[in-house]
Amino acid sequence: MSLLPESASFEELVHDYFLALRGSGLMLSALDTELVTAWAALGVPFEVVARGIARSAEKALWDARPGEPVLRSLRACRRQVEAEIKRYRERAAGAGEGVRRPARRTFEELRHAQWTAALTQLAETEPALAPRIQGLLAMLAREVPQDFERMQAQETLVSLVLLRALPFPERRALWRTASGADSDAGFMSAHARRLSRRFRLLMAVRRRLGLGDA
Repeated sequence: MSLLPESASFEELVHDYFLALRGSGLMLSALDTELVTAWAALGVPFEVVARGIARSAEKALWDARPGEPVLRSLRACRRQVEAEIKRYRERAAGAGEGVRRPARRTFEELRHAQWTAALTQLAETEPALAPRIQGLLAMLAREVPQDFERMQAQETLVSLVLLRALPFPERRALWRTASGADSDAGFMSAHARRLSRRFRLLMAVRRRLGLGDA
C-alpha cells in the first residue's frame, strides 16, 4: 500500500496515508500525533486504521466544498478507525477462543457486495455504459478481495474503466478535478501525492455516476 521504506513505523504509515486522503501536506497536530501513538500501542495492523481513515474520507468528501480539505484532522476519523479496531479485535479474540461463531463478513467483503449492487443498478440507469459494466461485474464475480490493498486495486480499476467509457469532455473535467486539488505537496511523499489524486479521481467518477453508496 505504501512506497515508504519497509522500516517505516506504524506512525509514519498512518501519517502518509492520512495526508494522501486529506489532500494537503500539512503536518499532524500534537493531538493527532497522540491519537496515532495510542492506536500504535494497541498493536493492530496499519491496514485496520487505513480502512477507518478511508471510510471517514469518503463520507466527508461528499460534503466538502471545492478546494477545502476532505478531512481537517485525524481526530475526525477517530470514530470510524476505532470501530474498525473493535471489529478486528473481536474477530481475533473469536479465533483465539476456538469458539464457533456465526461468520461475519469482512469490510472487504461488504464493500465488494456494495460495489456489485451499485454497478448492477448503474447498468439500468446508464444503458450506454451497460456493456462495460457487465464486463466489470464478471471481473468482480471472479474474486472477492481478502485484503485492503486488493480491494483498493479493484475499486480503482472499476473507476478507471468507467471513466474511459465517458465522453472525452467529461473525462477531461474529472481528471482536472482530481489533479488540481493538491496543496502543500512538499510535505507529502510521492506515493501520497499519487494516492491523493487517485482517491479524488475515484470519488469524482463515483459522484458523476451516482455510486455514492458503493
